[in-house]
Amino acid sequence: MKGHGEKLSRKQESAIAALLQCPTLATAAQRAGISEATLWRWLQRPDFEARYRAAREASVTQAITQLQQTTGHAVATLREIIEDTEAPASSRVAVAKTVLDLAFRLRETETLEERLAVLEAMVERTHAKKGRSS
Repeated sequence: MKGHGEKLSRKQESAIAALLQCPTLATAAQRAGISEATLWRWLQRPDFEARYRAAREASVTQAITQLQQTTGHAVATLREIIEDTEAPASSRVAVAKTVLDLAFRLRETETLEERLAVLEAMVERTHAKKGRSS
């Protein structure tokens, strides 16, 4: 059995690509040209599972980057609709609710981040005190 970090076979790389694109294990196995049992067995191997996890994380990171790149356009679109006095009132109200909801969620996130930073600092101080008293 290969160790962690060793190069995977072309079939295994193909299986990882298929897992990222297909909705089920069976479909992914079929696309990769292997049996579902083989794919399931590979997923139990630490080296294969780690590469699959890394590929999933890279895929999510790429999607987040693409979303971030379009946020400016999304905000501009919301602004255009809310400022367009010819737009239906229902559209303008929907945009206003969306903007307010996002603003409130952003504030909640900022508050949680601030509270988490305080708690992390407290934990660090506690660990530092324990280290000095040992």
